[in-house]
Amino acid sequence: MLKFSQLPFRPALFTSLKTYNRELFMKDLMAGIIVGIVALPLAIAFGIASGVTPEKGIITAIVAGFLASFFGGCNVQVSGPTGAFIIIVYGIVQNFGVGGLAIATFIAGILLILMGVCKFGTIIRFIPYPIIVGFTSGIALTIFTTQIKDLFGLRIASLPGSFIEKWIAYCQAWDTVNLWALGVGILSILIIVYTPKISKKIPGSLVAIVIMTVLAYVLRRYFDISSIETIGDRFHINAQLPHPQGLGLTFEKLNLLFSAGITIALLGAIESLLSATVADGVTGQKHDSNTELIGQGIANVVVPLFGGIPATGAIARTMTNINNGGRTPVSGLIHAGVLLLILLFLGDLSRHIPMACLAGVLVIVAYNMSEWRTFKALLKTPKADIAVLLVTFFLTVVFDLTIAIEIGLLLAVIMFIRRVSKVSNISIVKGQVQTTNNPDVLTVSDDTVIDLPDGVEVYEIDGPFFFGIANKFDEQMKIVGDRPKIRIIRMRKVPFMDSTGLHNLEILFRHCQKEHIRVILSGVNSNVRSMLENSGFPALIGEENICSNIQEAVAKARKDLQTAV
Repeated sequence: MLKFSQLPFRPALFTSLKTYNRELFMKDLMAGIIVGIVALPLAIAFGIASGVTPEKGIITAIVAGFLASFFGGCNVQVSGPTGAFIIIVYGIVQNFGVGGLAIATFIAGILLILMGVCKFGTIIRFIPYPIIVGFTSGIALTIFTTQIKDLFGLRIASLPGSFIEKWIAYCQAWDTVNLWALGVGILSILIIVYTPKISKKIPGSLVAIVIMTVLAYVLRRYFDISSIETIGDRFHINAQLPHPQGLGLTFEKLNLLFSAGITIALLGAIESLLSATVADGVTGQKHDSNTELIGQGIANVVVPLFGGIPATGAIARTMTNINNGGRTPVSGLIHAGVLLLILLFLGDLSRHIPMACLAGVLVIVAYNMSEWRTFKALLKTPKADIAVLLVTFFLTVVFDLTIAIEIGLLLAVIMFIRRVSKVSNISIVKGQVQTTNNPDVLTVSDDTVIDLPDGVEVYEIDGPFFFGIANKFDEQMKIVGDRPKIRIIRMRKVPFMDSTGLHNLEILFRHCQKEHIRVILSGVNSNVRSMLENSGFPALIGEENICSNIQEAVAKARKDLQTAV
């Protein structure tokens, strides 16, 4: 019978409750309240920047924050809408509407659950770092670009979708700059930057929103300055948790939005696991990556039913949780509860928040996301990594995140294959061959070498024998001068072989067979041997011609030569 500990789904909440006590609850309570307050302005800002209403950002933080903490695999992870999703969510809303976004989010949730069930939690970490930095920096620049209109109070009837067109529109509308809005935006940025110097426990974004909201209200009510646009001027705030609704799923819509769902799932998995890994480094705990993916998947399956947007683990909120004493998923549940109370009882007050203030909040978010120091450091790495970094960055900015991730991964794979191909070598040995099967033995002595009979050559493959090296093997065979009578293919340093390598080996054997050259394999490990057996190659070459070491192979070659004579 399968034990619970063997399942890929082990929510951290259930484990932590076994040793839960009053002291932990008080720490989680304080941390949850603070994180809930910190999450409020971010949820509103991310919702608006994503092209939906502000309460949808709060609803996402409530529903996804609760479910991800309840079912996730990290004790201190806090989930909700994040800046990384803004660009892709905005693009989906513009092209397919809010209904299309709900379907794409649902697809992403299913994919995240499948990733966790299939134990892809560790595999996802192997995405090259330059790709992560490239699209993260690209997203940061794009977020900054989307906030220029509100930060400067520009009058633009319809903001274009593409990066270049946005800046053209900004330049054309530059004479409509609203100095009051710009002042609010700059003051908001300054407050966010300098608040930590006064108190690190009070979130600067919350202080900025409270001060700027009061200031804008006073200026509008008592000084008749109505040019500072607020959330209420652009949106109607529905301060209640909506009832779940259907998604209107059809095969056509699933097919149309599947690619967007993959992008959301991949981005959500990367950000959640990165956030959980950072949290592990601070707390000394260890998260369950597969359970975390399942938890995030459940959250993204449910949240679109309530009109929410994609959610993932948020590094900033997770760190706030840790720094304020949160140590179990209970703090994440409390954070969701705090946001729910704010929405129900104080949600109407959010209509007085200036849009320029939210723009200032997102400018700081973009700056923190940009990782410009890391980006600069990566420009000093090998050219292949620089190419992956820059291509991913520019594709994210100029086109969209889906194309950037796909092409970035493809380029990274090509670069990896190229590097591995350079590491793998093929050498031809005549006269004498080193007999030791230990690659670490560097000193050649009389008892570690053996004379090769005339007409026998050894071809040693050093490294994986896959499609990237198989053609090199063919090229090496073509430049051989005299035709030998026996070819020993030494494979002691071949850790694995793919179907292309096997195909080339079969072609080599048949070519040698036509020229009456015998082929002997030497030092085949169990993995490669298993692949050869599955393909039926031993029957083709003869079991006796697959030797365990070079001594056996050379002895077999001597015997064959004597028999031929």
